[in-house]
Amino acid sequence: MNSVLKNYSGLLLLLAGIIAGSLLGIFWPQAVEYLKPLGDIFLNLLFVSVVPLVFFAVANSIASLEQQSRFGRIIFSMAGTFLFTILIAAIFTVGVVYFFPTEALPSTGEALPASDDSWSDRLVRFFSVGEFTELFSRRNMLALLIFAFLTGMAARKSGAAGQPFSLFLASGYEVMKELLLMVMKAAPIGLGAYFAYQVATVGPQLFGFYAKPLGLYYAAGTVYFIVFFSLYAFMAMGPDGIRRFWKNNIYPGLTAISTCSSFATMPANLQAASRIGVPATIANIVIPLGSTLHKDGSSMSSIIKIYVAFLIIGQDFFDPINLLLALGITVFVSIVAGGIPNGGYVGEMLMISVYQLPVEAIPAVMILGTLVDPLATLLNSTGDTVASMLVTRITGEKFIEGEEIPL
Repeated sequence: MNSVLKNYSGLLLLLAGIIAGSLLGIFWPQAVEYLKPLGDIFLNLLFVSVVPLVFFAVANSIASLEQQSRFGRIIFSMAGTFLFTILIAAIFTVGVVYFFPTEALPSTGEALPASDDSWSDRLVRFFSVGEFTELFSRRNMLALLIFAFLTGMAARKSGAAGQPFSLFLASGYEVMKELLLMVMKAAPIGLGAYFAYQVATVGPQLFGFYAKPLGLYYAAGTVYFIVFFSLYAFMAMGPDGIRRFWKNNIYPGLTAISTCSSFATMPANLQAASRIGVPATIANIVIPLGSTLHKDGSSMSSIIKIYVAFLIIGQDFFDPINLLLALGITVFVSIVAGGIPNGGYVGEMLMISVYQLPVEAIPAVMILGTLVDPLATLLNSTGDTVASMLVTRITGEKFIEGEEIPL
């Protein structure tokens, strides 16, 4: 009994903080403005720790790979896995909205101002930054990931001359990992305060005009979470994979729901992958990259939002051309959505732009984007863990006995 309490003390404290925050948000919403700064401080500490961890984790993993063929297998297996699960999530959601149609939502609010930036400018900003210091911002995570990739490859190609730098990358990864573990000790207070804010501010909208499509998304997302993630875990490791995945996915799942952030959940995912038995060389590439590039939840939510937008304007969502465009958008949204809270804004604007939808569709899309964020983040982030299991299986790497790290 004492051993169980010791191993799960962090999880129990986190649950207590979330429950307390939820009760405060429901019964004492006036106290939220005093609690929110605690949640903001915790999230800020978390983000400034996660960003350098991403750099060191990716660069160190690539620099430490000994064989070029091994690196290629991991990258191609990861890309195939990401694309496969994103499209499966999208096609499943199309089927759900087809067999369980919902009514159109009334539009409210004013149109959002259009950006003056051209698509070429946005593309350049998306993949690169003009100053080195701008790399280490969570708003430029894809540029940082690309830079980390190139840095790791350069360290590998440098041979003996680059060995001291490779040691620096390995050391930096260990230091930043420990820093993040220190920050996470404040999770019960920080996440509890942030959860109180979410319940107090977003909760009332759940009973408004958006209840039907919201309920549809949460029902479909729950089925996908339980059934498809279990199927993926079985494909990776058989029956034992299902047991290992669900046993170690509780903590990352709660972190994802509380923060609505894939980046904030990444440390918990890395810990879960280690306990499941995913090799570190795979987990440290797939999970950080997955926090930006792999988003099953965003794929599903983009289908729901496109469907609702078409209902508002009275057009046929199930036209073959519209469906093909929707699938293409979901893949791209999985890249541009980012791992920050409410990061689907860019993807939503992309959807409006591609379909050239009228302004009355924008408020519904934005509100739905906010309301589905907790479950979308849960699917996005914990999906990275099961993706790392699939990549391990596809590449032929051996699962190891996970290190029992106390939660």
